[in-house]
Amino acid sequence: MRLKTSLQKEAKHSELVSCVGWTTPEECYSGADDHLVLKWNLNSNETTTLVKLPDDVFPTDMHWFPKSAGGGGAGKKGSDLFVLTSTDGKFHLISRSGRVEKSIDAHKGAVLSGRWSWDGSALVTAGEDGQVKIWSRSGMLRSTLTQNSNTVYGVAWGPDSDQVLFTNGRQLVIKSLQANAKPTMWKAHEGVILNVDWNPVNNLILSGGEDCRYKVWDTYGRIMYSSSAHDYPITSIAWTPNGELFAVGSFNTLRLCDQAGWSYSLEKPNTGSLFKLAWSSDGTQVAGACGNGQVLIANVIEKRLEWKNFEAVVVSSKQIHVRNVMNEAVEKLDFRDRVIKVSLCFNHLVVATASQCYIYNTKNWNTPMIFDLKEGNISLILQAEKHFMLVDSSNVYIYSYDGRLVCSPKYPGLRADILNYQTVSLSNDTVAIRDKTDEKVIYVFDAQNGKPLGDGKPITHKLEVMEIALDQCGPATERRLAIIDKNRDLYLTSVRVFGTERKSNKLGNMIQSLCWNDSANMLAALADGKFTVWYYPNTIYVDRDLASRTVFEKEASEFGKNPQLLNFIGNHIIIRRAEGSLVGTGVSPYPAILHSYVQNSRWDDAVRLCRFVKDDVLWCCLAAMSAYAKELNTAEIAYASIKEAEKVQFIVNIKDIPVKEARNAEMALLCGSPQDAESILLTAGLIFRAIMLNIQLYNWDRALELAVKHKTHVDTVLGYRQRYLERFEKKEKNKRFLQYSEGIEIDWEKIDAKIELEYQKERERPERTPAPSTGGGTADRPDRSERPRGRSQVSGH
Repeated sequence: MRLKTSLQKEAKHSELVSCVGWTTPEECYSGADDHLVLKWNLNSNETTTLVKLPDDVFPTDMHWFPKSAGGGGAGKKGSDLFVLTSTDGKFHLISRSGRVEKSIDAHKGAVLSGRWSWDGSALVTAGEDGQVKIWSRSGMLRSTLTQNSNTVYGVAWGPDSDQVLFTNGRQLVIKSLQANAKPTMWKAHEGVILNVDWNPVNNLILSGGEDCRYKVWDTYGRIMYSSSAHDYPITSIAWTPNGELFAVGSFNTLRLCDQAGWSYSLEKPNTGSLFKLAWSSDGTQVAGACGNGQVLIANVIEKRLEWKNFEAVVVSSKQIHVRNVMNEAVEKLDFRDRVIKVSLCFNHLVVATASQCYIYNTKNWNTPMIFDLKEGNISLILQAEKHFMLVDSSNVYIYSYDGRLVCSPKYPGLRADILNYQTVSLSNDTVAIRDKTDEKVIYVFDAQNGKPLGDGKPITHKLEVMEIALDQCGPATERRLAIIDKNRDLYLTSVRVFGTERKSNKLGNMIQSLCWNDSANMLAALADGKFTVWYYPNTIYVDRDLASRTVFEKEASEFGKNPQLLNFIGNHIIIRRAEGSLVGTGVSPYPAILHSYVQNSRWDDAVRLCRFVKDDVLWCCLAAMSAYAKELNTAEIAYASIKEAEKVQFIVNIKDIPVKEARNAEMALLCGSPQDAESILLTAGLIFRAIMLNIQLYNWDRALELAVKHKTHVDTVLGYRQRYLERFEKKEKNKRFLQYSEGIEIDWEKIDAKIELEYQKERERPERTPAPSTGGGTADRPDRSERPRGRSQVSGH
């Protein structure tokens, strides 16, 4: 990726240009020391004078009212008002027609910076007098935020418009608008800091100073990236609106960088110092205010995407080349408007331009599906196998690959303008969006109709969520969401939950980056200096004992410090190192093959594969997969292969049960889900087995509750309870048991007869299903003198 710069043959300004700004991606404005504010029409290449300022007014900064705040005509038209700060201590509110609406005395000495808040409710100014002031939209002074001894060169708003970042010599300061709130301060540079920017999407801070370095920070003042020293001071920096890139300006220097800090390209335009940089709202163009009177316009080009054997490159603002590396065939795709966003995944190329969306199938590049966009400012494209997501500044849309709008998920307080790849996720059947107002909350929607999933409640994590990712394969009912929270712990949670409590299980900690596989539910992560792949993350729901045995780990030192996972396709993973280079690494192909066999219920092939590979990790995966699918024969073979004798015996006993639902319930018990086991039995009308299940688990209250509710086997429960207490030489203290035991005599002959009758009924059930063939095993009848055999899952004594 790089910037293609363009300059005028002759400078339109006769003096140094001090500030630039955009209303729409076709319309740019510049202010200079020749007292002129010029309007640049990039479509017609015409320049007109918007306003001639008084001779004593030298502009220092310009900021257009934010479109997202509905600035007097938002949308494609752009905003109608901008603030211009100047050296005479005033700021001026100027309309798009060039009329100076207001001029307000603000500071002693020059006003060096003026910025509208993201919601448009306030304006902050900073001056040579060391003061930072907050003003209303109409220009009324609200408060003086700080009084410093140093000149404040740069100022920026926090993402929620409730904090302000400003410079104080070599320090950066974040101060809340709340009175008495303690500011966050840290030494950031070895020289005076000249400019700052704070992005609302990625919540990262940029700073550049006289020490000739630019740096990236998080909001706690921790350094994310520090550049090497340049030849000249860093005079300007600016984030793209979506926070994926930023630009850095210095003397005859323009640099394009990734949000992680590393540099994509370095341009050396003959401009003098670049005093201000401003990005267009679509993030495709940057304007620079040049010391020699020029206004530099640069387009982002050569963005490169890869998917399997296809490579797509945005070669110019209106053209994309797609190359098939298998046969070197190159397709040249031309567009009517500027290309804003591109995504290549799942055999489809999705291109959003300023007015339309194009959908190409990799099998046919000649006839794309095309539809018009409501708002030509797409900030995000996410793809799944069956459909894709478009995000603009106000809404989220799900489209099918034939260009049909499937749905538009919404919830109260949705801020689509700040969604990014970490806070929104898409699979074939589910959309997940992390809330901005409460970062612990994740909303999940059905991708087919946009309605909230399950019982309609969002997922609420116990800590703030930093990153979310949905798995891509398998049935919708088994969809899982991976969550990285503020502590960088990784959790796996079920998405579709009806009536039962949502289970969230911790998979790992110190997670830097994660990525799901495209064709099998395998999860890769960089965690605590290790590269880790969970071949079957669902194991955590099936058999915790196997969870650590279905994981592949290796040292991540070869990938350097702070690497990021980009994608996990097939058995190949692409990793971006901290300096920007790409490296690939691979994992065994066998787990993916095993997943495909299991998805297609080819259990015999799965067993053959494991016997061929002779790898314990693969056998553990198959044991968990077959236990989850309640495939008893395969589970028996797999558990035997990893020498889990107790579980093999348990499965053999299960096979002797004549009723399918009862077998399924016992398998649910093996998987550590007693609630699921009970609900399976109750749904099938196997009340006696549900009561016995709770007796086996020492859930005495629940066993009695079921017996009383269904008016059956109350004496059975009381009998087993009595035996249990006698064994431990205890007396009954439970009031409910005392109440029911008063009028009921415990006669074990009668109880045994009733139990035998229940088993007889099961054997005679018309819908009875034959058990899978097995060798040996004992009847599944509990002996009254000892606890019935089963997995020791005790949930309440």
